[in-house]
Order: sequence, then C-alpha cells, then structure tokens
Amino acid sequence: MDNYIVSARKYRPMTFNSVVGQRALTTTLKNAIASGKLAHAYLFCGPRGVGKTTCARIFAKTINCLSPAQDGEACNQCESCVAFNEQRSFNIHELDAASNNSVDDIRSLIEQVRIPPQIGKYKVYIIDEVHMLSQAAFNAFLKTLEEPPHHAIFILATTEKHKILPTILSRCQIYDFSRITIKDTVDHLQYVANQEHVTVEPEALNVLAQKADGGMRDALSIFDQVVSFTGGNVTYKAVIDNLNVLDYEYYFKLTDSILTNNVVEGLLILNEILSKGFDGNNVITGIASHLRDLLLCKDPKTAELFEVGASIRDRYIQTAQKCSNEFLYKAIEIINEADLNYRLSRNKRLLSDLTIIKLCQLSSPQAGSEDQKKKQVIDPIFTKESAPAQNVVQPSRPVQQTANLTRSETSPRIAVSSGPSTQAKQPASSTQQSQAVNVGGLGFSISAFSQKKEEKEVKHEATMEAMNECFSPLQLINEWKAYAEDLVEEHHLKNTMINCLPNLLDNGVGNTFEVVVNNPVQEQRLLENKMEILYRLRAKLRNTQLQMQVRISQDNEKKLAFTPSEKFNLMMEENESLRRLKDEFGLELS
Repeated sequence: MDNYIVSARKYRPMTFNSVVGQRALTTTLKNAIASGKLAHAYLFCGPRGVGKTTCARIFAKTINCLSPAQDGEACNQCESCVAFNEQRSFNIHELDAASNNSVDDIRSLIEQVRIPPQIGKYKVYIIDEVHMLSQAAFNAFLKTLEEPPHHAIFILATTEKHKILPTILSRCQIYDFSRITIKDTVDHLQYVANQEHVTVEPEALNVLAQKADGGMRDALSIFDQVVSFTGGNVTYKAVIDNLNVLDYEYYFKLTDSILTNNVVEGLLILNEILSKGFDGNNVITGIASHLRDLLLCKDPKTAELFEVGASIRDRYIQTAQKCSNEFLYKAIEIINEADLNYRLSRNKRLLSDLTIIKLCQLSSPQAGSEDQKKKQVIDPIFTKESAPAQNVVQPSRPVQQTANLTRSETSPRIAVSSGPSTQAKQPASSTQQSQAVNVGGLGFSISAFSQKKEEKEVKHEATMEAMNECFSPLQLINEWKAYAEDLVEEHHLKNTMINCLPNLLDNGVGNTFEVVVNNPVQEQRLLENKMEILYRLRAKLRNTQLQMQVRISQDNEKKLAFTPSEKFNLMMEENESLRRLKDEFGLELS
C-alpha cells in the first residue's frame, strides 16, 4: 500500500506558472531573474496558505538553474534542479524561526553564509516565520542582511509583517501576497478533483472556497476531509453537513417570510436554525451577508461581484427583484444594529427574535407611512379571532378643570389595549393617534416620559369631581408631609418635600400655594411629579382648584443649615418653645 500524501503537499506548485492567485508577484520575480536584477534580501508577507514559502522555493530553484527555459522557468533537468527536487541541494537552506529564534541560531547561519555554493551561482537562505526571532537575534542579523556576500540571497517569510523591525524592512524588497479569490480556489479544486477522479458539484466547491477564506492550503485540507466523508462523491448537501455550514435555503425561506410579513414563519425558521447548533451571532451575520448579496444582485453588473455558483446566483437575482432598494437598506441597518448589540445583550435569544420581528414588519402596509416612521411602533404580531376587543376610552375632560391645567395638545398619546390589535378611541385632534402593541394576546403600550405624565393628568381630571372646600395652611402642610412619608422608592423627592414646605399665597385665602426650593434639581423633581402631588392634595383637601407654583429661592432668602448648631438655631426660629426650653434648663448643644 502506497503512502498517502495529502493534497496540499501532493499538488504543491513546482513552477511559477502553477502558483495560484499570485500572478503579479510571480511575473515580477520571473522578470527579475530574466534581467539578472536580483536583490540580496526579499520579504514575502501575507495570510497563511497563499504561497509565500512555495514561491520562495521556486525562486531559489530557478535562480540556480543551469539551463533555464525561455519563459523564465527552471528546466527541472540540470543537476541543481534535480538536487532540489530530491531535497538534497546544499545551496538552499530553510530555517524555521519559530523554533530557531535565538542569537546562537542566527550566528550559526551567519557562519554558513561565508561558504560559497559548489553548484550554481547562489546560496539561498529561506527564513520562515521570521517575526518569531528575538530582539537580539534581529540585531545580530542586521549587518549580514544589509551587506551579505555576493553569492548569498535571503528570503524572509512572515504572516505578521507589523512585528518585524523597521530596520529589517528597510533592507528588503517587500512582496505582499494577497488572499486567493474564490474563483481561483474553485478552479484549482476542480483541477485536483479531476486528477483524483472525484465527482464534485460546483456549489460544493464554492462552499469549500468560502470556508477556506483565501487560503489554498486550507481549501485543500478541507477538500480531503470532505472526500473522506463522502467517499469520492462531493455534493453540496454533504459539504454543509460535514462542515456545519448553514444552507442557503434557510436564508431564502427567511427572506420569503420577511417579504410576506409572516412573523410566525420567521420565528419558526430562526428556531430551527438555532436548534441545529448554530450560534445566534453567526445567524445574524449570515443574514447580513445574505441581504448584502441580494443588494449586489439588484443590478447585473454588481451581480458579478457575488462569487457563487451560477445556479445560486440566478436564484439570488430572482429574489432580489422582489425586494426594493429601500427595503434592503432598512433591513441591513436593522441587522447591523443587532450585530453591534449582540455581544452586550444579556438575553441574546430575545434580541434575535426581536430582530426577526422587525425585519418581518418592514414589508407591512403601515411600514411606509410617515406616522409609522416617526413613532417607530411595532405592529401586532399574534392575533386571536375569538378574543373580543376591549377598548380603553379616555373620558372627556370637564371644562372647569381644563381651564386650570395646561398641557401640550399636540403631543401624541398611546392607548392601552387588552384586545389583539384594537386601538383606543380618544376625543382628540387628528394629531392624537393611538398605537397599540399586542404580543401573544397581551396588550402593552410604548410611550415617552412626557406622554406618560399627560395620561396621568387626564386620568386624574376624569376621575375627580369638582370641589372647592376651604382649608388652612396647617392642613396643607400636614397633607404635604403625609404624601412625602408615603413615598418609598422616590427618596430624592421625599427629601425635597420634607425640606421644602408649601406656603399659601394671597394671605392664605386663595387656592394657590408656593414651594421655594434651593436648587434647579429640586425644582425639576417637583415639576416632574406635580400632577401626582396635586391629585393627592386635591383629594385630601377636597379642592380641585388647588394649584402649585415652584421657584428657586433668591440669595439669603432661605438660609440652609449644615452644622448641628445651625440646624438647632433654625429650629428655634421656627419653634419658640425650643428656645424657652433651652433657656429654662440651661441646655447647650454638644
């Protein structure tokens, strides 16, 4: 039984012409050899598996060929070429800098450089993974790299160019190897499949090329794995099963559910994908790539940028005709936002479901209305035909109360609905439109802070009858303090109300009281909760005409007490009994 050789080694290029995807670089090297203009040091950098070390070996063999061909390739027949092919050439030395990165290794290399070649013109030293050399090794290598003997040529190869010292880079000719395109990878895999008598499908090779991410060595390794799995018949289904790649069919099904506004089908497809073991973030990025491909296929010219098989490209073009540009732009924006928030989200499954819901509702009839764009309201998802609609109707406001309370009539109001998708009716202007959200038969509302305060105001007005009973300043203060004591979570508001007591205006005979606060923060806190406070006080004092004014104290109008003595003096000013108690017993504040 012959020893098995993996495809990455068996089909390793032996000539410049057989190098895949690096046409510009190989042409430059061949022209340099033909003209005799060879540099003393080269740096080959680029991603893994793109042909850096392979090109270095071919270059080393070609410059030592005794009878090169007319096209600049090595003859593979002379003594030098035969020795290289049989891996017994003394003119080509390879050093793995990952395991030989010390100063002693470089010094040993420098000693070998002094010896001239016995066959051929040059001794070539290929240093792979050169970025792994230590700082001291780089410094020891500098002088030799700058002025080597005329017969020595250095070829450095690395995947991390940024880790190499600038002094090394300045002494080398730098060749940047690019990732191999999907088309070139597919063509080479097809060639290997023909040589190995393996039956393959074009779509399967395309998936292999995408999985390799521009590296030919990775592509050949994956190809060997899939061939072993399928037994020589490489199909698209077998490839996605073996490599755990998400099938295009799921993306097309998801697109159809989005275009038909079918939220239920979209959520079921997402659940099926996740149940197969795919990560939610991979699904989101996959949908983003799918939408990007649909956008490319909107035009036949840009469709050529989509590197897939012909049959799948045709299907993308057909699906793209169903999608408008505006729809694709908004969908990509939603997906991109979900991708940014996925890592920070604590409930990643909820984020994925919400993303699908938003995508499915892009194609709803209301999605294009101006009112929907401004409010960004999510439409009802699930409906029940048998569930009776229960509308919450805002009662009309009494004229007398309307005159005393001021609010913005143009701010939109959102009503709460317990039915599937019914909207609450409100006796308001055309700008006050109700929008309800209902998920699983449970209605809930989405409103801004100002809208919430306005709804409370309307509720308070509608549920309280008109009353105008008299009350004393002491009653007002007592009810004020009682409301403050009932506050459990609002600690800041509670402290503000305790420290800032109300004062009746118009000599205590009117219905308006004033609260003097110490800073703008306290003023804002009272104004934000004004309606709740007034509702409580009006009910307790039985006076619906009660109004509250808040202002910041002027300089020296209200003295603040910070120290214990200042607090006690302030208490004595407000309560004369404390002063008499202090004087009778001769008390002193410690």
